[in-house]
Amino acid sequence: MQRKRYAPGRTGATARTGSTARTGSTARTALGLALGLGLGAGLVGCSSGTPSEDVTVDAKAGLASPVAPPGRYRTLFEPCGAVPQAVLKEMLPGAAALPDPERDRAYRGTAAVTYDTDRRVGCSWRADTPEASRRLSLDIERVVSYDTAVSDDARAQEVYVRKQLAAGVPLPPTAPPGTTGTPTAGSSQPGTPAAPGGAAAVDAPATTPATTPPAAPPPTGPASGGPTTSGAPSSTGLESRVLEGLGDVAYLDDVLGGSGASSRQRSVSVVFRTSNVIVTVSYREEATGLAGAPDSRELQEGARKVARLLADRLEE
Repeated sequence: MQRKRYAPGRTGATARTGSTARTGSTARTALGLALGLGLGAGLVGCSSGTPSEDVTVDAKAGLASPVAPPGRYRTLFEPCGAVPQAVLKEMLPGAAALPDPERDRAYRGTAAVTYDTDRRVGCSWRADTPEASRRLSLDIERVVSYDTAVSDDARAQEVYVRKQLAAGVPLPPTAPPGTTGTPTAGSSQPGTPAAPGGAAAVDAPATTPATTPPAAPPPTGPASGGPTTSGAPSSTGLESRVLEGLGDVAYLDDVLGGSGASSRQRSVSVVFRTSNVIVTVSYREEATGLAGAPDSRELQEGARKVARLLADRLEE
């Protein structure tokens, strides 16, 4: 009788145990792959969100809001070197007669004392003659908004509007870009913005002096349409007014000191805004001899010339 050769193998319970082990190993491998794919997808989803610099997140409400854009200017130029000496010679005629050291000092100017020259700078020049004393000064301010919802330009426009209203120059009937005011109920022009700080916008007829007939139409902003000031008749076109073609917005303020024809001091200021920078050019003359009231036209032309030079400098 021939015996069959025995071949070792797993049968019965032993075979079932091996099959179960292989099945468990396969399940663990599939579970690991699924977890890995899910984690990778989560990371990709997190990295594809909106960049943090484009929005701000309210920690309490969990809502995202857009950040207002910064202003165009981050620094300011040196003001005492911004006005050419040839222009200073025209505006300060008394400096030509000074001894050399004093003349050089007069043309060099005196820098204003500020605590941050990236935020505010200024300079002034002065020269005297036996008949009059003249002074030119610059004030340049870079406005920064610390509210992420308000742009630097919008904040600068608010500062500019306050200056214009304080000077008594009416706002134009159509609000310039960047104005944040709202129309007033009694205003004849729906686009006239309200003054910052909650003050109502000044209606043009209310700022017209008593010498102007009440029935005259309100000023609309051209060079000859602003309110009159003492010593500058409206017929000459030299009254305080809104200026065009200078920066984003601009105005001129002409003030004759004292009252009547005996006044002996006149101050002309040109204020303009370019983006988030506000520039003020002041040109003043005070008669010290027998001369009459300073000439308004000459002072205005000088102040506007310097303002134009500074506006061009900001565009460089």
